[in-house]
Amino acid sequence: MLTAARMSPATARNRDPILDVLRPRLPKTGLVLEIAAGAGEHAVYNAAALPDLRWQPTDPSPEALVSIAAWREHAGLPNLLPPLPLDASRPDGWPVDRADAIVVINMVHISPWTATQGLMRGAGRVLPAGGVLFLYGPYIESGVETAASNLAFDLDLRTRNPVWGIRHLDEVKALAGECGLELSERIAMPANNLSLIFRKT
Repeated sequence: MLTAARMSPATARNRDPILDVLRPRLPKTGLVLEIAAGAGEHAVYNAAALPDLRWQPTDPSPEALVSIAAWREHAGLPNLLPPLPLDASRPDGWPVDRADAIVVINMVHISPWTATQGLMRGAGRVLPAGGVLFLYGPYIESGVETAASNLAFDLDLRTRNPVWGIRHLDEVKALAGECGLELSERIAMPANNLSLIFRKT
């Protein structure tokens, strides 16, 4: 049953710190849209921990969708919805027209900048006033020394794909602001990552 389900050691390390941030900040009920859900491990873990929320995992990769479906079948959670294909860079084609919150884990740096542009436009469209957009991953910050491990990671990403790379937080904030989203919290996380909480104004 789980032969198609992919696993990542990083998920086991970061899922609890991420859940600790999400739990008090997500709405008590409603629909959470997870974009770039990857293997689906976070979707299963968060849906199990937050049973009053409906969790909608999505990903543009057919292989990822197969993995998410395998994890979902294995978990048997009633609030974890079947995975849907979604390309963040094409917000007009998203399969979800409204969500109470959006969760994006480790996408912004492992995708073209057009994906983040589309993400912000789409979030600005589907979130209600006060709705949460949660981003997790590494960022470069003005006035904050970038960890050597993040500099090495950034170089590795750009070597693998020149349109990938760790983004400047100021640029992400500016883009979000253009789409009606305001950064309300910046939370330091393990391994030089950040949790960013944006809210729809």
